[in-house]
Amino acid sequence: MKQRLIRFDWAIKRLLRNKANFSILEGFLSELLHDDIKIDSILESESNKQTGDNKSNRVDLLIKNKKGELVIIEIQSNRMQDYLMRMLYGTSKLIVDNLDKGMDYNEIKKVISINIVYFDLGVGKDYIYYGTTNFIGLHENDTLKLSGDQEKIYHTIDVSKLYPEYYIIKVNQFNDIAQNSLDEWIYFLKNEEIKDEFKAKGLKEAKEGLDILKLSDADRMEYESFITDWRDFNSYTVGNFRAGKFEGQFEIAKRCLAKGMSLEETAELTGLLVEDVVRMMK
Repeated sequence: MKQRLIRFDWAIKRLLRNKANFSILEGFLSELLHDDIKIDSILESESNKQTGDNKSNRVDLLIKNKKGELVIIEIQSNRMQDYLMRMLYGTSKLIVDNLDKGMDYNEIKKVISINIVYFDLGVGKDYIYYGTTNFIGLHENDTLKLSGDQEKIYHTIDVSKLYPEYYIIKVNQFNDIAQNSLDEWIYFLKNEEIKDEFKAKGLKEAKEGLDILKLSDADRMEYESFITDWRDFNSYTVGNFRAGKFEGQFEIAKRCLAKGMSLEETAELTGLLVEDVVRMMK
């Protein structure tokens, strides 16, 4: 019988804030960031609050690691056209909120933004995207580097390490073939399942700590309600998106036919079936 595990987004809100479960998060972050990550604390900040003008800047989890870096983990299931700009706003606000009066600029906290999305964000074939900031010479095409003194001040040799780093994990685009330890984590994020042969850091603890059967009766009822609500909303959103997409295709098809294009040409251009185009004409 397949073991039922709790979805990662619900676990982040309820279970993973507990220090006893830090090893699960540390494992995920270590695999993603290719580092031995240790969590210092789970933070609360203006970015976490759900009131006032800040409602749109929802952050599922804000972590401070042993290096003093701030790590945002946000999980977004619902399609958002402006999500990329929301990522920028989130990191920018976090930097400002943690810049105390009188603090030198070299004391600004490094921010790592990890975005786990369950919709097709942008256009791309991959399922993991990484973004950072580099400065490239317009004439020499060289990359701007730090001076020796700056390396001592900032404790790094790369300019890009001074600025926020972004990770986008497009869960639904993963093909379910785990080729490495990070893929094992993404398989879990997508399927709520951890295979016996998986060896990635933190997954053993996740398999033990995120078992639905270990929830209290009250928590299990709340979790099942969360899943039902999520499925209903996702079905509603997808249905509306598909309806809007077909409506747009039909409008384009009408214009193609009005310009004298054949049924076959119209179908090929719009992605519709020929019989759909014929039905539209009736």
